[in-house]
Amino acid sequence: MDKLSKNMMVTASILAAVTIAIGAFGAHGLKQLVSSESLTTFETGVRYQMYHVLALLVIGLGGMIPQAAKKWVFRFFVFGILFFSGSIYLLALQEQLPFSVSFLGPITPIGGLLFILGWLRLGYGLLTFKRG
Repeated sequence: MDKLSKNMMVTASILAAVTIAIGAFGAHGLKQLVSSESLTTFETGVRYQMYHVLALLVIGLGGMIPQAAKKWVFRFFVFGILFFSGSIYLLALQEQLPFSVSFLGPITPIGGLLFILGWLRLGYGLLTFKRG
């Protein structure tokens, strides 16, 4: 196993554990603290995070995926998780936070764009792959 694949799978494993913890916090700890709309928003962040964590794990295992594609998809997905899910978590909790997080509103779509770019980069890498 190459170093990049190993790093992807280790990162995915850690992020999966974090995602489960965040999801449990949302399901059990937030019900009395935030509105149902905020809770639904929070759950969206968890869902998208887990989708991309699982994708990272599969890509890390994918021996036929070119290294350059893996590297870029890894970057796009990790930063997508931070920007998209991270901003959603904070925005969903804004009623409880002692500071304003309204500046994060424009960050969420940037995270979504990073997810899209990651998927497109994966597709491009697979399309142009020539088995040597």
